[in-house]
Amino acid sequence: MLRCLLPLLFTVSLAACDAGGPDSATEPEDEVIASEPAPSASLSGPEAYDLVCAGCHDEGLNGAPRIGDREAWSGRSWLWEAVLFEHAQSGFFAMPAKGGDESVDDVTVSKAAEYMLTQTFPEALTD
Repeated sequence: MLRCLLPLLFTVSLAACDAGGPDSATEPEDEVIASEPAPSASLSGPEAYDLVCAGCHDEGLNGAPRIGDREAWSGRSWLWEAVLFEHAQSGFFAMPAKGGDESVDDVTVSKAAEYMLTQTFPEALTD
């Protein structure tokens, strides 16, 4: 009896998995389309600065050191480039992370920060 029951159960199981019906569990999912890279990923330093930093650093809002103002940027650590990149990405005091736009990638934030440094200290070497 068990010999007949197992093939019967197997056949019933296969019939239940029929892919022909509209309620089929094997129906393909909606096609997943790869998202486009973030538009910020290909920005130049000046474009990244305009997107992420200019809102505060052009006018010195909330105590932000103005771009090009060497005195406002003085007194920083010798490791200040790495520290600046970290602060720009993570936020620091009144400065929000990534200029307040979490969709901006870290590379863009770093490009913006490096641009600010080269505009303020054109003679400085950057990484």
